Amino acid sequence: MRYLVLPIVFAAKTALADPAQITDVKATQSDAGWRFDVTLEHPDTGWDHYADGWRIETENGQVLGTRILAHPHVNEQPFTRSLSRVWIPPEITTIYVRSKCNQDGWGEETVAVSLNK
Repeated sequence: MRYLVLPIVFAAKTALADPAQITDVKATQSDAGWRFDVTLEHPDTGWDHYADGWRIETENGQVLGTRILAHPHVNEQPFTRSLSRVWIPPEITTIYVRSKCNQDGWGEETVAVSLNK
């Protein structure tokens, strides 16, 4: 009889998960929409494992904007990247930022940001 070891493999991956940490978010409103400057920290090792994005979401998970990070930042930690011209519906006063890693996917944790309109 053959046994699959999937539960052990899954547990090991969970234990090694290293999501990108959001250390700062600045939100600025202009006539062109919102600009978000997001600072991430992640132990990038190169193309095999790096923080590759972040996104702006509503409380219920609707994605309002996504910033793709096209390369690793091994020697630049923490680092800040921006996303401009994000339209936020006027009734939304808080957004949530979620980070992504090319190995672990979208993180479970979000950072709440109050929008002072």
